[in-house]
Amino acid sequence: QLQPRFIIGAAQLVDHKYIKPKSIHSEDVLEGYAQEYLYLHCIAFIRKMKTGRFEEHSPLLNDVSGVQQWAKVYSGMLKMYQAHVLEKFPIMQHTLFGSIIKF
Repeated sequence: QLQPRFIIGAAQLVDHKYIKPKSIHSEDVLEGYAQEYLYLHCIAFIRKMKTGRFEEHSPLLNDVSGVQQWAKVYSGMLKMYQAHVLEKFPIMQHTLFGSIIKF
């Protein structure tokens, strides 16, 4: 399930010059930057907790690593979160947002 922390983490990396989405497959990048960037911290945590190949236990995140720019990762995740969480009536029916989110 897509978590908001991945969306925030992708937004954090939008303008980064050197860390690209494919960098999640580099142990050196994860080790060096996981404490600084939320997305990389989450990926490092997943790699620590789960065994097996990354593409098998986290296929969505693996597919996302093939995108060229963080801006596309961020916008895609935001759209997915909106469609799969925010627009689901059973989830949002008891939440009062006022004029922030209109249904």
